[in-house]
Amino acid sequence: MKTYSSLKEIQRDLYKNIISCENLVENYLENISQNKELNAFIEVYDVEAILSAKKIDLKIQNNTAGSLAGLIIGIKDNICYKNHKSTASSRILEGFKSPYSATVIERLLKEDAIILGRLNCDEFAMGSSNENSIYGPAKNPIDTSFVPGGSSGGSAVAVGADLCHATLGTDTGGSIRQPASFCGVVGLKPTYGLVSRHGLIAFASSFDQIGPITKCIEDAREIMSVISGKDDFDSTCVGKNVFSKKTKNKKKWTFGIIKQAIDFPEINLEVKTHFLDFLNQIEKRGHTINYINLPLLEHLTPAYYIMTTAEASSNLSRYDGIKYGHQQPSNNLEELIIKTRTLGFGKEVKRRIMLGTFVLSSGYYDAYYKKAQKVRRLIKQETEDILKKNDYILLPTTPNLPFKLGEQPNLIQRYYEDVFTVQANLSGHPALSFPFFKAKKFPISAQLIGGYFSEPALLDTAMDLLKN
Repeated sequence: MKTYSSLKEIQRDLYKNIISCENLVENYLENISQNKELNAFIEVYDVEAILSAKKIDLKIQNNTAGSLAGLIIGIKDNICYKNHKSTASSRILEGFKSPYSATVIERLLKEDAIILGRLNCDEFAMGSSNENSIYGPAKNPIDTSFVPGGSSGGSAVAVGADLCHATLGTDTGGSIRQPASFCGVVGLKPTYGLVSRHGLIAFASSFDQIGPITKCIEDAREIMSVISGKDDFDSTCVGKNVFSKKTKNKKKWTFGIIKQAIDFPEINLEVKTHFLDFLNQIEKRGHTINYINLPLLEHLTPAYYIMTTAEASSNLSRYDGIKYGHQQPSNNLEELIIKTRTLGFGKEVKRRIMLGTFVLSSGYYDAYYKKAQKVRRLIKQETEDILKKNDYILLPTTPNLPFKLGEQPNLIQRYYEDVFTVQANLSGHPALSFPFFKAKKFPISAQLIGGYFSEPALLDTAMDLLKN
């Protein structure tokens, strides 16, 4: 079977009876079987997916199929699916089956998407390499000796290796966009509040967002049109479905380019060179490039890690070995909780819980957490001010290309892999990562940040930038 680059292509062949949903599922199952070393899928719903495909094939014949018929999709292991395991790639949720489905899952199924399985990720979505997983690391499909990025590493690998057509990931500080960049696919972090978080296993609740990873920008639009919109189960989900109406997109744009990002000391020379070439191409096509200052850039990553670890220490306190998941038996309640959490959480998760507990503790709250909140308010205001004078902010998705699996990291340096992506999480703006250049081995991606709930125009603009 040929490799499809868009859902539109798939549906065209489905309705011409060239292929069937059952054919598609069987093809992806074969691809998964032949690419087990990538370690993207940690569980495949093979029997269930084939049964669903047969039902949807009948709907297609009767012209009653939903808008996502033919979409074979994988879900990150921190998104709940009723009567299916959801572990956030952590031992502490070993054996846990969700009693309900996330809102995004229910909306996908309603439009006849087929869920193929759950995907590897960094434990509780904490990491930028997918090496912090009880299932072992996922591997970059371009070169398996390199990381795919994280935390939605398995989600990006599955799309990049054609193990399914699209996936859902989550983005707390770049966890959709960074692995999408490393694997050469498209990743969208929606505006905070556009997609329901109901059924998402929380890392940092005021940052987390669910979004699509796809082969093309058009597919991100199709998926977002289904999963976005208000939800009674999530009080922070306030955005209407902005994809319900067609938008008029202008032909020429003004792009704000952050000087501190271009001149970032740790930026890879290849990334910088090709990004500057991309800006030249944009300018030649009549768009305006404005170089702007954002002195707060160096403070974004520290502020992000202070606030997210604080929220994580609170969110993860529920995992005590009593209510669900892994339990380390003991005759003493306190000892049971201590042993369960000690053995149930991995090193990176424990590191962040301890850091979060520290910054929230008496005597340090004002010195760290309160200051980080002030930085967040300032970056939100500065981002809004930039977008008043420019249509978009454009910068590289990541400062570096993928790094080797098993490379002993300098933790601070590893945390700074998020330096270009955390801005949109701190401010709540939508951000899209898309590959614009195929380098010697790994593609290089750009990141487009737009105004709140501007996703339709944001996607249209990115598609236009990629036209020859």
